[in-house]
Formats: sequence, C-alpha cells, structure tokens
Amino acid sequence: MLAKQRQEIILETVNKNRSATLDELCGLIGASESTVRRDLYELAAQGRINKVHGGATAINDSFAFVEYDVTEKDKLFTEEKEAIARYAASLIEDDDFVFIDAGTTTGRMIPYIPEKKAVFVTNGFMHARKLAQRGFKVLVPGGEIKYSTEAIVGTECALSLGQYNFTKSFIGANGVSLQAGFTTPDLNEAKVKTEAVKNSREAYVLADSSKFDSIASVTFGRLNDASIITDKLNDNRYSDKTYIKETPVGHEMSSGNVRRKPK
Repeated sequence: MLAKQRQEIILETVNKNRSATLDELCGLIGASESTVRRDLYELAAQGRINKVHGGATAINDSFAFVEYDVTEKDKLFTEEKEAIARYAASLIEDDDFVFIDAGTTTGRMIPYIPEKKAVFVTNGFMHARKLAQRGFKVLVPGGEIKYSTEAIVGTECALSLGQYNFTKSFIGANGVSLQAGFTTPDLNEAKVKTEAVKNSREAYVLADSSKFDSIASVTFGRLNDASIITDKLNDNRYSDKTYIKETPVGHEMSSGNVRRKPK
C-alpha cells in the first residue's frame, strides 16, 4: 500500500472516531509500527491530525489523551526503552543517592544497575521489590497507590521526597514538548515528579522518541529542568533547550559524561 493511501485511511479513521491508537491503525492498515508512526508524524506536520503518545486525535479536538496501564505500556517501544534504560543505569555510581520514578522505561534500568553501593528511593512499588531482590538498600515514600501505573503518588508522597537530596533522579514522562515541557496526565503523579526533579543534583527524563511533540494535561517540569535520554532525536530544536543523549537501538553505548541538571 502506498504512503498516500495509508495516510488517507489513517485520516479517515481518526476523524471518524475522534482518536485512534497506534495498535489499532497498524491492525487496520497491516503495516508495522514504525511505518504507521512515520505516517502519523507526516500527517501531524501537515496539520491534519494531532500526534499524541500512542496514537492520534482529530485536529479539531481541543485536547485528548489516553493513558495506558503498565501492562499495555510495557509492550510499546520495547527495544527503544531497553537501550535508554541500559544507558541510564550506567550513570549510577557507588556513592549515589538515587530516585527512580515509577514507569516502564525506568523499571527496565534495574537489571542493568552495576553492583554498586548506591541507595535508592522509588515510588514504584514493583521497582522497590526488584531493587531489594538485587540486594540494594531501598526507601519507599508514603502516599496513595495508583494501581494502573504501579506508583505511589500524591501530596504525601511529594512531601516525603522533599526531605531528600538526590544525587541523581530518573524520571518517566508521557509527553515532551517545546511548548509545554515535560508532561503527564495525572496531577498526583506530576507532584511527585516535580519534587524529585527539584531535589536532584542531576535529573534525567527517560523518553523514547515517540514521546516528543506530545502533550499530556499536566506539566511537571520545563525542558531545562532535566537532561533527556532518548533513542532518537528528530527535531534539533530540543537540543537548544537541554542536554540530550541519544541511545540508538542496536548500538553499543559508552557511559559518557555525567552532566549536572541544566540551569
């Protein structure tokens, strides 16, 4: 099927249903995720749809965003997440006091963390179990449990993190935008992410390339609040805002230089 034909089907489907997920469009067209994703980016560049993480919405919708649960998220962009997580884990050193955010990309860091003496705080209750199983010292903040993202969230959790001074934090994001910065759909999760970034000497947002140019409902930080670790950068304008490390899928990665949080 030609690109023009695929894109017309995508446009018709999105306009009819007001939104469509990447998986739905792949099944409808019979094309790979990478092919459909390219079509979505091209249609978005033409101003014909809104590209959001995991799919698209109709252009005349003021705002639409679907948050997937952990099981669904974990199936998306697995190779990209693995490359990002492996590099992020390589930045952890013996004397670090580290915050690891709940999320599927941050969770993939845990098997790659070197056998070191770092201490960890995490609001991901499954992350805490895996870190403890590996023999690390783990602290868990108080707060409300959000089952769909396996996260401890809310004001109490944010206040708990306020007492810590992290050397490094690794944060997940649903959207990364030049206009809105780092975003997430949930205010209670945003409070936690904001507090962790604020109290970190070095903050890193782990975001695969599909998250760029997407906006969720709540901003938890501006682009210059943290460095970004991603698999691929398609828009060099982001490099003007913060330090970005690309970790291409299938490439060996050196640990590189640890950078302090941009000011």
